[in-house]
Amino acid sequence: MWKCIVLLCSIAGVQTREARLVNIAQGPVRGYKSQNDNLYAFYGIPYATAPTGDHKFKAPLPPPQWTEPFEAVNKDIICPQIVLPNMPLEIKLKQQEDCLIANIYVPDTDEKDLPVVIHVHGGAYLLGYGDLMTAKQLVKDKNIIIVNFNYRLGAHGFLCLGTEDVPGNAGMKDQVALFRWVKENIASFGGNPDDVTISGFSAGSSSVDLHLVSPMTKGLFNKVIPESGASLSVFSVQTDPVENAWKYAKMLNYTNENNDIYDLEFFYKSASYETLNSINLLNEPDSTFYFVPCVEREQGEERFLDDAPLKVLKSGRNHKLPMLFGFAEMEGLFRVPLFETWFNKMNENFADFLPGDLQFSNSEEKEEVAQRIKEFYFGKKPVGKETIFRYIDYFTDVLFAYGTLKSVQLQVESGNNGIYLYEYSFVDDNVPLVPYTVVRGADHCAQSMAIGDGIFPNAPADTTDFKSMKKTMRELWFNFIKTGKPVPEGSDLLMWPPTHANGGPHMSLDKTMKLRGPLIQQRILFWDAIYEKHYKMPIAPPHPTARTKTDL
Repeated sequence: MWKCIVLLCSIAGVQTREARLVNIAQGPVRGYKSQNDNLYAFYGIPYATAPTGDHKFKAPLPPPQWTEPFEAVNKDIICPQIVLPNMPLEIKLKQQEDCLIANIYVPDTDEKDLPVVIHVHGGAYLLGYGDLMTAKQLVKDKNIIIVNFNYRLGAHGFLCLGTEDVPGNAGMKDQVALFRWVKENIASFGGNPDDVTISGFSAGSSSVDLHLVSPMTKGLFNKVIPESGASLSVFSVQTDPVENAWKYAKMLNYTNENNDIYDLEFFYKSASYETLNSINLLNEPDSTFYFVPCVEREQGEERFLDDAPLKVLKSGRNHKLPMLFGFAEMEGLFRVPLFETWFNKMNENFADFLPGDLQFSNSEEKEEVAQRIKEFYFGKKPVGKETIFRYIDYFTDVLFAYGTLKSVQLQVESGNNGIYLYEYSFVDDNVPLVPYTVVRGADHCAQSMAIGDGIFPNAPADTTDFKSMKKTMRELWFNFIKTGKPVPEGSDLLMWPPTHANGGPHMSLDKTMKLRGPLIQQRILFWDAIYEKHYKMPIAPPHPTARTKTDL
């Protein structure tokens, strides 16, 4: 098919682009020099095969092989996912079941052993795709190779029943398959398979931090950059995956009340992808997203998570690697679009908005804790326009900050002395004001925008200040990718030492860099006291009933 397209373009007089042929384990692959960019792009290379039918929730299968050159030009592959009203229609049109592809960006150089960055996209584990964020400028300026990719999402990727056919974590096993594919093939593109950094934003950040507590990923990368999300974030691991599966099935009008796990499995196997992605799970008041990674039950096969991340970190079984770890100052702006809908509800019943990974012995205890938290953030004032910054602080901490700083604490205590912590607070004059104020704030994943080419369609235009900030950020990130330190010896940048277990020192990243002490320490200590008493440890699915599949 692609040969025909190339032939038609030639007939039409279209100038042929410069190509590069690469031989990988599956066969030859041809990529092309990007127009207006001094780099080669290889799009849509299958790194694994998504299983289908009754096996569609299982681990990925090996990728296809070929003998003729694979034309790596297809940008139109996206995994099945929810489509929000403001998202381009093309996202829905490009969705397909066999979606496990990688995109490789290679600088125009004959150098070998280049540093490699694998970037994991965000989207609450419910939506997104590899090219949601690109970093072509980083490739061109710094001579590194960047790989991004698709992985299965929503129920397709994260339904977790503990059965043979639905063991859980299919989407995370896709990510591991990609890491293994890079290890095997990236040298053919000029990359160093022993110098791999994994990075990600939002759910991608949660993912890369989770890879540090997974028994499947040892030796597949040697540096980590999580941007706004952590393994201990409330949305990162399902506390009770089977309960979530029952709840969502009922939302989809599943009516069988016999509590048979195999009936539930059959329902999900029979549901179309349109059905599985028909309900928006992004706006749950308890800050969870239902279908995210889970702790898996032992079944004699590889498990991505064999225990709760908290237990792995406390036991010291986590991979101890250099990390560039942090979040934006006002991550809670992520929830400002829901402010008008939520603030009255928060005043009426704040307990509904407690993080979903807390548990209580009774409703009275839950209400008492809810009032204590509400008073800590809002004092005696109601949630409303006058306290919108406290609303932002609350969701900053619940969704992103607390999980990040707790992860940092436990990783440092486990022996990781190479974590560089930051808070990104740069805002430009063209960033919208926080509603009802004259103040601007660094929104969720604002630092990722400074590194990438622009994640979102409505990203603000570059100003002189933002261009300068991007230059500094890309230098810091590249230094870390290259050396494991954002500010190596001999740099003109402000010295940046590793952090301690108390979250300090940390680097404030603004128009000027400032080294500061522990990050939002009072708020973290407050949440420590809450979680120490009320944390709901994630559990694996129980052993299913012994009913055989022939009984279905």
